Formats: sequence, structure tokens, C-alpha cells
Amino acid sequence: MAGLPAMLARHRLISLVALALLIALAWGWLLGGAGMGMAPMASLAPAGLAQDPMLAMMMPGDAPWTAAQFALTLAMWWVMMVAMMLPSAAPVILLYARAAGTARPPTESFALGYLLIWGFFSLLATLAQWRLALAALLSPMAMATSSRALVAALLIAAGAYQISPWKDACLRQCRNPAQFLSRYYRPGRTGALRMGMIHGGWCVGCCWLLMALLFAGGVMNLTWIAALTLLVALEKLLPWSRAVSVMAGLACILWGWWILAG
Repeated sequence: MAGLPAMLARHRLISLVALALLIALAWGWLLGGAGMGMAPMASLAPAGLAQDPMLAMMMPGDAPWTAAQFALTLAMWWVMMVAMMLPSAAPVILLYARAAGTARPPTESFALGYLLIWGFFSLLATLAQWRLALAALLSPMAMATSSRALVAALLIAAGAYQISPWKDACLRQCRNPAQFLSRYYRPGRTGALRMGMIHGGWCVGCCWLLMALLFAGGVMNLTWIAALTLLVALEKLLPWSRAVSVMAGLACILWGWWILAG
């Protein structure tokens, strides 16, 4: 078995290249408009509030979505989650590739399980976007809510969750890859898929309200997408990640109250 370390090293390199390529393709698709027929925006201000209110009336709020529009929106959300979440999940995926202890660890099954959970979240986000559009609470041009109260509520809720014990419990699972693998390790492809889904579940529990902030900033607002991606990475990778979560949470709460008072 003298060649096993070399095989594992080669597999880890292939896994790293594959992850980098997948992340690059996802970001490239977002930068190209994600097939939505509109150029992505880049603004720090909540997109729906920064827009002329008359633009929100350009499309009727109760206009039914077609199946193709629903599928495209779902694809947009799922690819966006790949672009935003896979960079911070790469350490645990690559650690699994090293720790599995076989010549060909089923790393792709682990990654697939992780992305399937975010695919389910993307389905829920698509349903939420559909309902907001039907209720005329979503600006069609900015793909963000034009309701000042809803923007403030999203920011305050996300901020409160950031400093909550539930966020901390989920974050501890996400930022300790070795501990996670030792606790949940199962052999084979089915085991790898299961581990990926469990890890994805913890990550959704950690970040779901941060992702919901895209309804405030703009679903295709690259500034908000990049900022949230960076925040998620800092929370998971820095040794003082809890302080990052708390500071971000307090900032969201203050921003939300400022919007309500404005």
C-alpha cells in the first residue's frame, strides 16, 4: 500500500480543482445575470427601497408565474447557494477526502449531499419569492422587497438570530470539520451522502436568515451576495468567529431600526 498516500494526495488535488471550478462557474453564471434576462446590480443600499416606487407598479403583483419562470428562479437560487456556501464548505469536503482512508473516497457524494440540502433551501426561497411577488411586496426590477417595514423586519430578525444560542450551536458544527467527521462518519457512498446532508443541514441552520436578507438587498445584488459570502466564510474559518457573528448581528439590528425610523 505504499502508493496509497500518493493516490490520496492526487484525489485531494482533483477534489480541490473540481471545487474551485464549480465555484468559478457558479459565480460566472451569476455575473452573467443567471439567465434572468437582466444585468446584476451592485449597490449597498437595499435595492427595493433605493428604487423609484413607481417601478414597483410596472408589473401586477398577482401575475401568475409560469413553470419555466419558477424553474429558472429555482436554478438561480441554487447556483447562488453554490457560489456563496461552497467556498466555506471546502475545508470539510477536502478533509473528508483525506480522512476517508480509501484510495478513492466518495468525495463527490459528500459534496452532493451538502448541495442537495441547499437545493431544498433554494426551493423554499423560490416559493417565498413567488409569494412575495403575488403579494406585490417584491420590486420586479430590483428583485427585492419594496416594503420598508419588511426590510427592517428582515434585518432585525437576522440580527437577533446572529446573536442567538441557536446560531452559535449550528456554527460550532460548521467550523469544526474534524469534530464533525469523527461524530458523523459513515463508510461508503451512502454514508458520504448522509454526512454531506447532515453538514448541509447544520449550515442551513447557521445561515438561512442571512440568505433571507437577499430579499432586502436584492436577490441579484452582487454587493450583498459578495458581502454575505465573505461574512459566512469569516464566521466559519476565523478562530474568533463568534465575535464576527455578534458584531454582524448588532449591525443588522441597528440598520433595521434606522430604516424604521427613517
